[in-house]
Amino acid sequence: MADKPLLKTALIYDFDGTLARGNMQEVTFIPSVGMGIGDFWGEADRLTKSADGDNILMYMQLMLQRARENGTPITKKTLREHGEDVKLFDGLKSDLTGPGWFDRIDAIGAKYGLDIDHYIISAGLEEMIEGCPIRDAFHHVFASKFAYDAQGVAIWPAVGVNYTTKTQYLFRINKGVLNHWDHERINKFVPDDDRAVPFERMIFLGDGDTDVPTMKMMHTKGGYSIAVYDPRNSEKDQKKIYSLISEDRVNFVAAADYREGQPLDLIVKGLIGRIAINAGTMPAVD
Repeated sequence: MADKPLLKTALIYDFDGTLARGNMQEVTFIPSVGMGIGDFWGEADRLTKSADGDNILMYMQLMLQRARENGTPITKKTLREHGEDVKLFDGLKSDLTGPGWFDRIDAIGAKYGLDIDHYIISAGLEEMIEGCPIRDAFHHVFASKFAYDAQGVAIWPAVGVNYTTKTQYLFRINKGVLNHWDHERINKFVPDDDRAVPFERMIFLGDGDTDVPTMKMMHTKGGYSIAVYDPRNSEKDQKKIYSLISEDRVNFVAAADYREGQPLDLIVKGLIGRIAINAGTMPAVD
């Protein structure tokens, strides 16, 4: 067992509502341009319907517009600084009580013969995620992002990751194509045995409607999907998430509490064990 290489395994996360409470733009960016949170998203929705557009691209365009009008044009640096203040769910970061989520999950994976890489697939902003306290835990981040001029000022949405385009990034992880632009490699036939990470060794965690197609595809491809919810949500909101199980869209539902011994921790560790058994890497019990 010790001589065998660890098998690549992927844990894939949405960001807003899955790793962080609420939307990343709401903590400091929206107040910085003089708007209320409800006003900003209401305006983004109005512009989306008026243009018959994509709501991700339209909210990004609204960010650019409001920042310019406020005299504070968007740069990568300012977005990273806004990302530093995102509010993460409990248990993700290491603290005085012990190691954080990523260290614990990596250790379980290694014990079971698996090399776990963590990924993000998010409609939120890559530049803000770059500034968040847990960025170093991720092998790669697929998220919406801006294009910049020669002075480093954001001028246009370069990538908008929405609820349907999220599914393509599962294939990019599956085939080891870790960028947005290479469509030739992502569309090229690759035998299952030659793919970087098979779907059977993937676990996806998401929090709601925008993740449903991704969770459903993961579920049908032989991987595993978990719908998480903010434990502070109302009972009505939680029931909506639980309905995803009855509709056969996800495997599990749990509160977004990443502390050791909590239901989500136990579910993911159990799935890692199941992956190891199926892959034949689980060490024999004495």
